[in-house]
Amino acid sequence: MPGKRTDLKGMPLGELEAFLARWGKERYRARQIFRWIYRRFAEDFSAMTDLSKGFREALSGECRVSSPPVGKTDVSGDGTEKTLFRLEDGEAVESVLIPEEDRRTLCISSQAGCALRCGFCATGAAGFRRNMTSAEIVHQACFAAKRLAERGERLTNVVFMGMGEPLENPDEVARTIGILMSPFGFGLSGKRITVSTAGVIPGMLALAEAYPVSFAVSINAPRDDLRSKVMPINRKYPLKDLVAAMKRIPLRSGRKVTAEYVLLAGVNDSPRDAGDLARLLRGSRVKVNLIPFNAHGEGEFASPSPAAADRFREVLLSAGIQTITRERRGADIRAACGQLRGKYPLSPRRVVPILGGTKISGNER
Repeated sequence: MPGKRTDLKGMPLGELEAFLARWGKERYRARQIFRWIYRRFAEDFSAMTDLSKGFREALSGECRVSSPPVGKTDVSGDGTEKTLFRLEDGEAVESVLIPEEDRRTLCISSQAGCALRCGFCATGAAGFRRNMTSAEIVHQACFAAKRLAERGERLTNVVFMGMGEPLENPDEVARTIGILMSPFGFGLSGKRITVSTAGVIPGMLALAEAYPVSFAVSINAPRDDLRSKVMPINRKYPLKDLVAAMKRIPLRSGRKVTAEYVLLAGVNDSPRDAGDLARLLRGSRVKVNLIPFNAHGEGEFASPSPAAADRFREVLLSAGIQTITRERRGADIRAACGQLRGKYPLSPRRVVPILGGTKISGNER
């Protein structure tokens, strides 16, 4: 059965070297295989022609390079592409490829569903199924990079902003980041990888110590009472602790933590809310990303008017806080922020307690 063979996709380079060493193979063989999987997107060992025929046959008998099938790819009028992947156990996840003038950004999922139940998010409304493996996570990047290569383009940025809370699946996300940053893998720099979190403080600080990636933290309300209503995780990690943790993230010169703020009409979009947010973030090296709410077919929220969003932004700018309003991309195919949910109906199947982050090692090459 395929499941009994060792999956080499998603295995960090150091692990692959150790695995092949038990076969008596030199370290450079792992680098060759890495390049085939993540640079040439090979899914069959027979394609790896710089390996001996005997070695390829041995690999085929004991190992595999998994490739979750694509359910479908939808293309938005603005060029955004949403792809649904069907995992081996029947679960489904989505990724979004966003073309921009000088970038090709992939938004990837790290969980099937989400346990955090943020009120404005379709993924949370669908409930939590399970964590994804590093093989499943990184395959989204392989698929997108191959698709881009066929057009003469390349993947430039990866954001963990798809389905799930990345820091509730910290080990598999860290393994994926190691592959994305490896010079034998995707070769992306840390500043081109962004991890978005609802505010899992231990996981955020551990990952920040392990890898020089960028962080986007979902704030979404300037006061604890309001944030707890729209984001239950606030009861465990309140704003004071979250902002203090954001200040502890090691930042290289010129870089800032992104504070994400979903604007909900009549809920958190008033000038008072903007003023409170400015005071909350005072003294922090942050930039604010305002995201007008994207409807997903259920719930009590609505997007604010353009005028209300502009007023909110102006309050922050006048307080000296770098602020942009995110351009809505892919809304016509339900690929915009907060709209991803795979194949699931918008009703929770099961509720999973909010977990803490675990120790993350950044020593994988």
